[in-house]
Amino acid sequence: MRVLVTDGEQRSALAIVRSLGRAGHHVVVCSAHDQPLAGASRHAAAAARVADPLSAPERFVDDVAALLAHHAIDALLPVAEPALLALLAARSRLPDVLLPFTSIDVFRSVCDKAHVLHEAEQVGIRTPAQHVVASRHEWRDTLADELSYPLVLKPGRSVGEGDARRVKLGVLYAADAAALREHLRALPDEAFPLLLQQRITGPGVGIFLLAWDGRIVARFAHRRLREKPPSGGVSVYAESVPFDEELGERSRRLLERLGWNGVAMVEFKRDARSGEPYLMEINGRFWGSLQLAIDAGVDFPSLLLETAAGRAPASPPVYRVGVRTRWWWGDVDHLLIRLRRSAAALALPADAPGRGRAMLDFLRLRVADRNEILRLDDPAPFLRESVQWFTRR
Repeated sequence: MRVLVTDGEQRSALAIVRSLGRAGHHVVVCSAHDQPLAGASRHAAAAARVADPLSAPERFVDDVAALLAHHAIDALLPVAEPALLALLAARSRLPDVLLPFTSIDVFRSVCDKAHVLHEAEQVGIRTPAQHVVASRHEWRDTLADELSYPLVLKPGRSVGEGDARRVKLGVLYAADAAALREHLRALPDEAFPLLLQQRITGPGVGIFLLAWDGRIVARFAHRRLREKPPSGGVSVYAESVPFDEELGERSRRLLERLGWNGVAMVEFKRDARSGEPYLMEINGRFWGSLQLAIDAGVDFPSLLLETAAGRAPASPPVYRVGVRTRWWWGDVDHLLIRLRRSAAALALPADAPGRGRAMLDFLRLRVADRNEILRLDDPAPFLRESVQWFTRR
């Protein structure tokens, strides 16, 4: 097939390009950035510049539609949430291309964190205690003194949508009422509704699924060993782990309840004290550490195309446990953040390792570890990323 992959600057886009290129597909990459990571891969037949789907979604759709026609594209794989929001809403303008994702209405419902947590409770999944602030006008300043701390501040959507713009939003932490008030003053209106959530301290567990027409086509699980930022974010060092059947079944029921078709990451945290898993959110898209799943034996990009074309495998592929991948420059960033800032400033839990331990953990290399970006048969993306890393500094 001739496939267009968006958001070529993303690590997951590089994993998709490599996967599909090795499978014999003709892959074109587009990005709103110069010199995108995936565009450097030898498996990318071409790379093109497009408008930013976050700031200019309509122009982005126009640019993608032009690329579809120019390259006679058969299948379109949006990668990041802004691209999915723009393209799924414009599906009627893209009638002749395979777009193996759910409808825009279902996608928006999965992006709504408060809605997902409410639906999770209906299928017996534990969720953190939370208070939802619907809008800035609804906030009562006295409420800050009534809440229990520490708190996690989660915008209701990762991409906030206002009257005239879209804004990418992230998670914040408040150790006390003063910190909460400071964050609330600084947050844009697009951050609301805002979830003031009980902080669950413990290891993150990712359940990765390809769900289609009510059945699980592929599944995978990993644990995060290090993240960027260190308090919780994207995985920079992770390991494949045995699939938790109970969490997997709960995740399947939740996705089915939401009407989901496609790839999804269902993210849990296992409470360090009780051992109980709590749902954090669902990401209805390809995830940053996708290369780990592929290395372990679950080729989600190829499986998604095959499934959408009516050729799903009879049973989920078996994967190898204990495979580790490290995103080198992301791990360097993790270390630099740990060395430059205190545990308190980073809102790390009390049992987080100190600076010395962080340095030793970084230097402890395993021969079997795989470098997520650097591959000897496709080294150019790592060289491009390295130049960009040093240039930014």
